[in-house]
Amino acid sequence: MRRWTAPLALGLAVVGGTLALAQSDVFDPQAIAERERQQLLTAKRQSADAMARSAAPEAQASAAHDEAERLKKRSAALAARIQSAEADINAGEARVALVTRRLKAQQARLAEQQQPLLELTAALQQLSRQPPVSVLAQPGSLTDMVHARAVIDAAMPVIERRTAGVRRELAELRTARQQQGIALQALAASRTELAERRDALTRLENEGRLRSRELMSSAQLEADRALGLGEKARDIVELMDALETDGAVRGELAQLAGPIARPRDPTRAVTQTAPPVPAEAELTRGVYRLPVVGRIVAGLGEVNDSGVRSRGITIAARPGGQVVAPAPGRVSFAGHYRGYGKIVIIDHGGGWISLVTGMIALSAGVGDTLDAGAPIGRAGSDDSRITVELRRAGRPVDIARMLG
Repeated sequence: MRRWTAPLALGLAVVGGTLALAQSDVFDPQAIAERERQQLLTAKRQSADAMARSAAPEAQASAAHDEAERLKKRSAALAARIQSAEADINAGEARVALVTRRLKAQQARLAEQQQPLLELTAALQQLSRQPPVSVLAQPGSLTDMVHARAVIDAAMPVIERRTAGVRRELAELRTARQQQGIALQALAASRTELAERRDALTRLENEGRLRSRELMSSAQLEADRALGLGEKARDIVELMDALETDGAVRGELAQLAGPIARPRDPTRAVTQTAPPVPAEAELTRGVYRLPVVGRIVAGLGEVNDSGVRSRGITIAARPGGQVVAPAPGRVSFAGHYRGYGKIVIIDHGGGWISLVTGMIALSAGVGDTLDAGAPIGRAGSDDSRITVELRRAGRPVDIARMLG
């Protein structure tokens, strides 16, 4: 059994992740069924949360007058609805698994009850084929025949009770098959809805790229600089430290006073008031969210099979799962990084930085300003693992404490 740290246990309680099963429970039908029920409840909760999150950006998109802002908000709303559809599929698969398991159990019970009835029925049929006169010609006496008749009379109520139980099992079996059909239909509908929402988001992203071509030159310069930092950094921690320093310098430059206006009276001394220093950004509990829908498979501080201690949370995502920004911020790095797949590093300000790794495609670029829930990429196609790390001033932060 995986050894979860106390913060991770809290994280599981917050996000509804399912706990790993012990080795002894791998073949325990009750433990498997309980895990599937927990997965169903978790997926339904994730779907409801994602759909609720889509309401705010959708309303903001309707009220936006700027076309770029409208596209940005609509993309965030669609990303939330995509995650809702992904959670619906997870729920549908768990529901189908539960119903199928119940169906197999009922079929096994029905077969167990049918077997003795079939044997008894065959014996009675063989006995009924013998004419009453032939019984008198067989060895034995009328007493044996009377005894056999008494046995049959005593068996009939038992047969009736057994057949009534079989009829109940058959009715439950038909109900389970109907439920299985309904669950499969709902699962197919969720998959169709997911494909439609992904197509809509792709169209929005393409439209946004066409509208932002005039900003490509400055964004490319910043992307090239970030790429250079990535090549120089010895590991991903050093890259994040370099980007954090870059962000701090950028913030200091933004606070510098602009050019001093020429005074009307040159004889008078010119004074310039420095702009107020903004308060340091603070990510509070409930602001942060997990970037992808799925099941938590590793938490902060857990040691993997290679002996490496995790600095964040790893989530098993659906193939092609939608990945979103866990909190508002500015993209300081977006691209492939050795050993981590495609990654996105988001500067939230105030020394807070998020790293999201394991993606196969990106929809955010260096310099993009993101709202929480804005689409940033997609998970891989097979056995995808998305890892998110949160750091402040170069130190890992327990994400479980930041989740709503």
